[in-house]
Amino acid sequence: MKKYYVNTQAQANGDHEVHDENCRFLPLSANRIYLGEYHTCASAVSAAKNHYVKVDGCYFCSPTCHKS
Repeated sequence: MKKYYVNTQAQANGDHEVHDENCRFLPLSANRIYLGEYHTCASAVSAAKNHYVKVDGCYFCSPTCHKS
């Protein structure tokens, strides 16, 4: 299981990206919300939707959940 976070700062298209704990693009601690530990990025993206309407997986660390 990996620890996942959602970026509190939206991308230009309005998406809040979900990153795993080892992502090289993981936002600074002041700019992220800890989502918990999950087996898949899909579960983490689902959890992030409790915080934001527009959510997407990171292209680099969660490519199977990246849609935009």
